[in-house]
Amino acid sequence: MKLYDYVLSSDCYKVRLLAGCLGIELQTIPVNVFPGEEHRSPEFLAVSPLGKIPVLSDGGVVLQDAHAILVYLAKRQGDAGAAWYPDADAASCAAVQQWLTFATELDGTIGAARQHSMLGKPLDVDRARSGAREQITALDDHLTDREFDGSAWIVGNSPTIADVAVFAQVAVAGDGAIDLTPYKAVGRWLKTMVSVPGFSPMPGISAIR
Repeated sequence: MKLYDYVLSSDCYKVRLLAGCLGIELQTIPVNVFPGEEHRSPEFLAVSPLGKIPVLSDGGVVLQDAHAILVYLAKRQGDAGAAWYPDADAASCAAVQQWLTFATELDGTIGAARQHSMLGKPLDVDRARSGAREQITALDDHLTDREFDGSAWIVGNSPTIADVAVFAQVAVAGDGAIDLTPYKAVGRWLKTMVSVPGFSPMPGISAIR
């Protein structure tokens, strides 16, 4: 199973993180997105016509979307992956999907702020950071409610791909000069995620330990 990967991409990290938790070995193929822009090369576009990373290639299956890959990896593992994508009932499946969408929306705030801070991408960074703080506040409120319900996780009573997708964005908010200190429930959740068996780190999140 091959993963076309950029080490600083949160979307690529989501895939590496879930694979580690599921005990799946990936052959990572580095793609020099910055400064090399290899994702725009003819060779890479032959693999991913959209020019996006990550890309997962598993035999005849080629997927070009991080969240689709998370679903695929969880479902591919059968019973071992079932808890990571609880789709036995409509409510649980929809709840996971809702938070995958939330994670996608974090690209426009935390992701944008990171690109500004790390790569110098021009944008209205104050607006991006303000939007990120609003989103993290909503996440903190949700996790607080979940704690009152006796759960440490975004959906259900064990980690799911919703936790993986959101974690990969929120955990590196500091790269975009977004302070997570005020968000106590988020902080507890981050530390709990780090303790999940098979957890693998990404540059920028080691301080959570």
